Amino acid sequence: MRTTVGIIGGGPAGLLLARLLHRAGIDCVVLEARTREYVEQRQRAGMLEQGTVDALRECGAAGRLEAEGLVHQGIELRFDRERHHIDFPVLTGGRTVTIYAQTEIVKDLVALQLTDGPPLLFEAEALAIEKPETESPVVRFLHEGREQTLSCD
Repeated sequence: MRTTVGIIGGGPAGLLLARLLHRAGIDCVVLEARTREYVEQRQRAGMLEQGTVDALRECGAAGRLEAEGLVHQGIELRFDRERHHIDFPVLTGGRTVTIYAQTEIVKDLVALQLTDGPPLLFEAEALAIEKPETESPVVRFLHEGREQTLSCD
């Protein structure tokens, strides 16, 4: 198998990278060692900074986030029996945080990847990266009971 970019790991970062590369016309393959069920159930944090929300919007993966995410304008801290409001937009030039579980982001990105994206192989355990210092590294991985290679540009 050959691709421009090989991505090891189908978590939020690997899947978002794959989506951004795909939208930029750069082919890639994502290798994820675990099953789809495991990846989609793996618990992760749920507070997203504005830059992450913007990146998900840009790559077309923010539909459910827009509908279900909770935008937070700030927080309140209590100290010595006094309330102290921290207003995020005032302090950050209008930026907020959104509460939306990374587990849900992964589900959204997996669905997009499988529907309209480059290959995403589950249960594909990376064994080694050969020739990483060259212009043509090769990822050796185990998938469907046999060792395979992914040549990358």
